[in-house]
Amino acid sequence: MSALRHWFEYFPGNHMWSQGMMFAIEMQTYGAAAISEVDQVGQHLMDHQGDNDRWFDEWVALGRKLEGMADAAERDGHALSAGSFYLRASIYYFCGERFKVPGPEKEQAYRDCLRCFEKGIARRYPEVERVEVPYEGQHLPAWFFRAPGAAAKAPAVVCFDGLDNAKELSVFFAGVELARRGIHTLAIDGPGQGEALRLRKIPSRYDYEVPARAALAVMRERPEVDPDRIAVMGFSMGGYYAPRAAAMEPGFAACIAWGGHFDYHEAWTRRRQLMESGSSRISAPKFQLPWVLGVADMDSAMAKLRDFTLAGIAEKMRCPFFCIHGENDTIVPVEFAKRLYEAVGSENKTLRILTAEDFGSEHCQEDNRQIGANIVADWIADTLLPRT
Repeated sequence: MSALRHWFEYFPGNHMWSQGMMFAIEMQTYGAAAISEVDQVGQHLMDHQGDNDRWFDEWVALGRKLEGMADAAERDGHALSAGSFYLRASIYYFCGERFKVPGPEKEQAYRDCLRCFEKGIARRYPEVERVEVPYEGQHLPAWFFRAPGAAAKAPAVVCFDGLDNAKELSVFFAGVELARRGIHTLAIDGPGQGEALRLRKIPSRYDYEVPARAALAVMRERPEVDPDRIAVMGFSMGGYYAPRAAAMEPGFAACIAWGGHFDYHEAWTRRRQLMESGSSRISAPKFQLPWVLGVADMDSAMAKLRDFTLAGIAEKMRCPFFCIHGENDTIVPVEFAKRLYEAVGSENKTLRILTAEDFGSEHCQEDNRQIGANIVADWIADTLLPRT
């Protein structure tokens, strides 16, 4: 039997664009994408690989088309159909802006994403509500996904994004499966993420326990949340943020690294070498890291990243810890997850590595998000919910 390829690349040899396609494809599970629509964009782009402006134009055009269809359905009194169109338009707008250089067009595309998302969830996911988390004289935007039928004072998860994700995606791929298990989710754009970065100009920081503590305080005040059963989770770059927060803030009841990091500076030292060599095995444009960190260039970004390490920090964690990682992760080598697991000081800790045969061996299970979502949700339920 021949060895399995660990994922398919829509654009063979172009990892960044292929990963961008998977962002959209995997959202179809939640009614926030349709494969035929995504494929239509892909066909239009096939002869224009590497042209990130063309990528932006095609996705935004699809977003506008779907938003127009949503408006028409709304005028006809078909609210549910309108909501479906709005959600898909929202995700397509976001997919388009990912590789666009920061500026007015990128900002407008994200505003379009938010506008459609708010209309979509109001009609399709009424359990999701907007939340503003007070943070150092400002606010961090978030979506709270209330689990329907959850027990009084139920567990909850604070979920942070990664380097180029946003709460509009994570509220689905984290929140839906958790809600089905009676667990609430706060999907939040922390410093350097999503709306906090794009519209509020709040850059990232190494001491992520500060925004995590702010989110924890808000969650503890919610009447439906058990203040003693609140976990913190991070996706991709959040695999650094969440362990840092749990190690430095003992109020979290559990920690999940959905993609394990240990030394983010070391990880980017390797990525930068790939970028400068012209390799296609990169996941983000060159502007992304400096933009997220709020600095002008890559040298400044690398200097700032020296503090983004869990060495001497992970050992302080005491709550139950779970790390899920893909064996064939082409963005964060599996060795980082293993180093994180070894360093974590919690007695109750688990490292789950998925192979190609497990259907989720790429970065954060972007090749099969449902596999990762169910594994993560099961572990959280087993850890935070009482056994029956």
